[in-house]
Amino acid sequence: MVMGIVNVTPDSFFPASRTAATDEAVARGRALFDAGCDIVDVGGESTRPGATPVDADEERSRVVPVIEALAPFGPVSVDTMKESVARAAIAAGASVLNDVSCSLVEVAGELGVGYVAMHRQGDSTVMQQNPTYVDVVAEVSDFLAEAAECATRANVSPLWLDPGIGFGKTVEQNLTLLAHAGHFVELARGYGAGVLIGTSRKRFLEHLGREQLDVDQRLEGSIATEAWAVLEGVSMVRVHDAAAAVQLRELLIRPVEEVVA
Repeated sequence: MVMGIVNVTPDSFFPASRTAATDEAVARGRALFDAGCDIVDVGGESTRPGATPVDADEERSRVVPVIEALAPFGPVSVDTMKESVARAAIAAGASVLNDVSCSLVEVAGELGVGYVAMHRQGDSTVMQQNPTYVDVVAEVSDFLAEAAECATRANVSPLWLDPGIGFGKTVEQNLTLLAHAGHFVELARGYGAGVLIGTSRKRFLEHLGREQLDVDQRLEGSIATEAWAVLEGVSMVRVHDAAAAVQLRELLIRPVEEVVA
């Protein structure tokens, strides 16, 4: 599955994804569906490193009209850490709760919507200052297994586990988690869940070229890491560049299905 990103924010890290006005956000969401996205993720608060928090009233006013307008055209998720925003968004038509704080699983269970449980170390104000792990794969795995247990008890379905690329991790730690994507797929399968990976345009990609890559130069790195994730069995990728990701899916998945058939 391909999850397209709509940021109803003035400060998200990728300028091309910012849509401060409702009509612009709705137009971007429609374009993502038209490009082949399976779900559109609407967020009203940036979670990039150093982002300024947004109060609940402001966040609700940003996302609810957009979700109401997009829900008739396809599945919509809400990217939020606030219970009041989650409830308002779901009432407006969102069918998945994408929660980077991994604190709203009981809300998802109560309201009968899908849930993305993500790992992060620290909040947006501090998470990239000095992320430290003894064993990043083991520690993220333990966290996600506990989240999956909570989701199971809350009767949440469908469920995706997200190792949180870029959320409290160094470049090396991000690459280690990606290298073990198959491990997270096996972990998730044990709970009847899938894995979501979000590498699109993120800062760790700037260090993978011959010179540092600006956010506008990270499409190739995004597609390369998304391709790796898909081949490792990840069930959803969260992307800014919908057309490229959908084409990637067609190139990778259809040939495999045809050979198997």
